Amino acid sequence: MKNENHNSGGLPENAFRPLKDGEEYRPLMSPDKEYPEVNLWSVSWGIAMAVLFSAAAAYLGLKVGQVFEAAIPIAIIAVGVSGAAKRKGALGENVIIQSIGACSGVIVAGAIFTLPALYILQSKYPEMTVTFMQMFISSLLGGVLGILFLIPFRKYFVSDKHGEYPFPEATASTQVLVSGAKGGGQAKPLLLAGLVGGLYDFAVATFGWWNENFTTRICGLGETIADKAKVVLKINTGAAVLGLGYIVGLKYAAIICAGSLMVWLIIVPGMNLLFGDQLLNAWNPAITETVGQMSPETIFKEYAKSIGIGGIAMAGIIGIFRSWSIIKSAVGLAAKEMRGKGGNKDVKRTQKDLPMKIIAFGSIFTLLLVLLFFFFDVMQGNVLHSIVAILLVAIISFLFTTVAANAIAIVGTNPVSGMTLMTLILASVVMVAVGLKGATGMVAALIMGGVVCTALSMAGGFITDLKIGYWLGSTPSKQQTWKFLGTLVSAATVGGVIMILNKTYGFTSGALAAPQANAMAAVIDPLMNGVAAPWLLYGIGAALALLLTYFNIPALAFALGMFIPLELNLPLLVGGAINWYVTTRSTDAQLNTERGEKGTLLASGFIAGGALMGVVSAAMRFGGINLVNGEWLSNPVSELLSLVAYALLIFFLIRMSMNVKK
Repeated sequence: MKNENHNSGGLPENAFRPLKDGEEYRPLMSPDKEYPEVNLWSVSWGIAMAVLFSAAAAYLGLKVGQVFEAAIPIAIIAVGVSGAAKRKGALGENVIIQSIGACSGVIVAGAIFTLPALYILQSKYPEMTVTFMQMFISSLLGGVLGILFLIPFRKYFVSDKHGEYPFPEATASTQVLVSGAKGGGQAKPLLLAGLVGGLYDFAVATFGWWNENFTTRICGLGETIADKAKVVLKINTGAAVLGLGYIVGLKYAAIICAGSLMVWLIIVPGMNLLFGDQLLNAWNPAITETVGQMSPETIFKEYAKSIGIGGIAMAGIIGIFRSWSIIKSAVGLAAKEMRGKGGNKDVKRTQKDLPMKIIAFGSIFTLLLVLLFFFFDVMQGNVLHSIVAILLVAIISFLFTTVAANAIAIVGTNPVSGMTLMTLILASVVMVAVGLKGATGMVAALIMGGVVCTALSMAGGFITDLKIGYWLGSTPSKQQTWKFLGTLVSAATVGGVIMILNKTYGFTSGALAAPQANAMAAVIDPLMNGVAAPWLLYGIGAALALLLTYFNIPALAFALGMFIPLELNLPLLVGGAINWYVTTRSTDAQLNTERGEKGTLLASGFIAGGALMGVVSAAMRFGGINLVNGEWLSNPVSELLSLVAYALLIFFLIRMSMNVKK
């Protein structure tokens, strides 16, 4: 009875662990009943969220290079509006609102990482043309491809691998939606942690009361070590990232952090020792400093990060080979349904996907539209260039769909910019080989990169929605159907926002950082003019991924650590260590489990509160309200204060998680 009472306010006890033989997961909404899901209320709110958050995410992403994940704030708003309207049984509706609205973040990430590079390069090559339709169509078709390519893998990631992946973002969103449906014991700790985490991150982002990062540069000795030995350590002291680490858990957090520490403690200092007096700019002529003159951060950006990209690419290829049986079975199922055999007739509501006939014909039709788009708008009527381009886009998008989904399932971060950079390099090399160069080639490669980037971004984001639906008991086919509408709305919004921001600020004025797009422009310009890519660095990363796989170490998690900045990886280790501590203090296994679940709820609150207040802070910045004192943040005392605040936050999370009555 104790276990039943404990779980009556939330998800079933077996929601986050692997199932035992013969055990079945029963979601909150019974597979044997029908619930309100798709109606005027849910679709209208979903569209409104897609428009609002597409505009907000595009501005913030182009301003600071970070696209906030919209799924969690949208889930909070969905719960709030359904509660205010006193809607009964709104859980299914809220999942649809969240699913449609969450298209905003993924479409924005796909678009702003590549398409603004068209404007950046246009200042150098005036003959380049950039139109709204190019941005809209590449984002729309890329998003549609991402949806269609992911659906065949839904069952594998969300059902077959139940309890094996942490799904941190999906966990946080699900806890928010459950709190709205169940209330009581579920809502109180989530709300408390949301307030604490939200106000904590808001104080940093809006007022700058303390520094968001603590670094070893805080003292003179640390500054000297960073300058001479190129060794520097950083940790983000935010609440949201700490919560993310708790949900990721110690195992994956340790592997990710090991990759990051290898880069910052071995590769970056090692490059300084080996090549300190050399100018390594064969693949980037813009580099004018020797390795020894660079800061550790610049060495990471110009060289070490490329090793991470190579590792991610090879880990993805290994993952493709390992999941080949799943890919083959998905294709086989499609062929079987084409012949009129099989189908969805006897499948439970909670396992019902769109028919494979629709997926297959939809994929072919979408690829045909991409081909026509390339032929008439991008390749200027060249048949060979158009066919080569569509083959590259189709193969890369389909094969790396599983990589994007895997990354989101493990760490909640999609390495889409790294995979897109690799796509741009491959596309540039191949297109140059078939005779497409110069400004026309740059437009072609960037549009191709935009389609692939949006497809992979959508695949990673959509697996989160489908996992939320699986935990709660939504109908997958309904989520899948209405995801297309959210994609259409978000693509139109983000294309317009990019054009408006370019006219208002300009991407070359410095007012908008657009760091990923600037990186893409910097890479593609020399490639289309005959300068080589850093194949050696990619090869080192690829060899490392093969070595890790040989020793049964998850190569993708390790390579993600090499690619994602150190300050965002160390907090994962701290959060994972807290998870381990909280769940191992007692000899009573049931008590440890209940403490772990309470911690998951609190960590979800940190993520939700941080995400929501991040949107508020971004809106204030957009309105010209900037209350941060830059001089104070450059003072080492602000970093010391951040460490004190972080320690208090950790104490709060541990104390509240342990406070469970037996």
